[in-house]
Amino acid sequence: MRLSAIAAVLAVIAPSFILGVQKAGEKVVLPVSQKAKRLPIKPTIPQEDRNVGDRVFLERADKLYMDERVSSDYQVVTGNVLFRKGGMYMYCDSALFFETTGSLNAYGNVKMEQGDTLFVYADQLEYDGEADHATFYGAGADPVRLINRDVQLTTYVFDYDMGLNLGYYENQGTISDVENELTSGYGEYSPDTKDAEFRNNVVLQDKKKEDFRITTEVLKYNTETHIANLVSPTVIVTDSATVYTDDGWYDTEKELSELYNRSLIVTNRGSTLTGDTIFYDHVKGYGESWGNMILTDSVKSVALDGDYGFYNQVNDSAYATGHARILEYSKADTLYMHGDTVRAYMLYDDSTHVLTAYPKVRFWRVDVQGLCDSLAMLERDSTLYMHRHPILWNEQRQVFGGVIMAHFNDSTVDWAKLPEFGFVAEHVDGEFYNQISGKEMLALFDSLGNMRQLDVSGNVEIISLPQENDSTYNKIVNTESSFLTAWFNGRQIERMIMWPEVTGTVTPLYLARKSIYYLSNFHWYEALRPKDKEDIFVIPPEMEALFKEPDPSLRRRKVNM
Repeated sequence: MRLSAIAAVLAVIAPSFILGVQKAGEKVVLPVSQKAKRLPIKPTIPQEDRNVGDRVFLERADKLYMDERVSSDYQVVTGNVLFRKGGMYMYCDSALFFETTGSLNAYGNVKMEQGDTLFVYADQLEYDGEADHATFYGAGADPVRLINRDVQLTTYVFDYDMGLNLGYYENQGTISDVENELTSGYGEYSPDTKDAEFRNNVVLQDKKKEDFRITTEVLKYNTETHIANLVSPTVIVTDSATVYTDDGWYDTEKELSELYNRSLIVTNRGSTLTGDTIFYDHVKGYGESWGNMILTDSVKSVALDGDYGFYNQVNDSAYATGHARILEYSKADTLYMHGDTVRAYMLYDDSTHVLTAYPKVRFWRVDVQGLCDSLAMLERDSTLYMHRHPILWNEQRQVFGGVIMAHFNDSTVDWAKLPEFGFVAEHVDGEFYNQISGKEMLALFDSLGNMRQLDVSGNVEIISLPQENDSTYNKIVNTESSFLTAWFNGRQIERMIMWPEVTGTVTPLYLARKSIYYLSNFHWYEALRPKDKEDIFVIPPEMEALFKEPDPSLRRRKVNM
């Protein structure tokens, strides 16, 4: 009787427990004898379509149990258990199978696989059939592992939304691919798109931990392209530079980045590059910047800015154009200089650094202003060269010539030279000016930048208005010679000699004709003088006209008699 009763029960319950064909709301009562409270059942596999994607099938198990005293909502399966849902397979040692909802709890050596590309390994699994959601749990030294081709994700609690094909963890995890390894407090990964998003204490670095390290709070990353999208305040450290940004992308394979929103790059030499948009090659140490570019060199106390520019760390070169400007701040007062184009580069023959600005160069500092059509600074001889109509101003003094050269010693001028032609003028009062002109001029300066000696050679011409004891001017002195040397004490001439022959006249002002007020090459360029650091960008029409004129040594001033 007992064997026949068991056979009858099996005929009723086996199809519904194993195949999940029980109708909704239908309850199957499992008879239990007084002596046998749990019924062992050997599963059989009917012929059903296993490709139905919304149903969970029990494909295999050594044993199946149900105990109504505990619950009649689930079956207990043990030994070589295999479930299937569409193309997804799940293996475990034992499980509770909730056939009505298609849910299950799996224990021991849990493995889920889809095709030959996606595998998940865990100690436990909770699968909600109605939500199509799985939660995997690791244990001890064995965390949950998701493997998708060359991508591996490890964590101790891993949630997988099978409907969206999206997995995520919320309590620390690691994702690695062939190139990189990433850790974070929260992470999610899509096997379909290879896109991943991470939050909370995110660290992305190459596996060798040699090339780069990214730290941030939110990061998007694609495991196929190996490109990280930077969407929150981020620090990227490479062997060439450190990047600070909150918007952009970084190609971890090629070590290229494009950065937005005034990002900052600090090179390992101490230079900085910032701009509205920056492209940077971390291998070549090369960066381009668009929109309010600023490049600084703290070692040389120099900054370069403009609408567009680039910097090459390897050959220490830089370029700026479009509102280009140089700032030199080694002294208490900053020098501001503008040219249409500014370049800094290194000569390959002797590694000399060169700085050039051209055309229409203008500069301003509190104590000195100037302009020329082109300018060059050579590190080899520490000399500044001003070409084509160079002019310098200092207080009431003006200097111009064919070329102006200035030699620097620790950022201080120790000599200046006008080798082709030189003209110095100082405004005295009204229409009167002290003037010196000659073929060649050499000025020597003390450590404070004050002129201590002036040498003029060839065709020396002087117009001066000596100041009387009562601080008035009543005569004008016109002098000519071949050579002149003057020594200064502060702003005053202490001693002056002219040789070999000196000719000249002294004329009372009330008898002086206007023709002797000025030397033939005299011109007062006050209208061209930069007024402040912003005025260096303003090119007066008079400056445009000046650069169209011939060399100043060839000009002759027209004077009304």
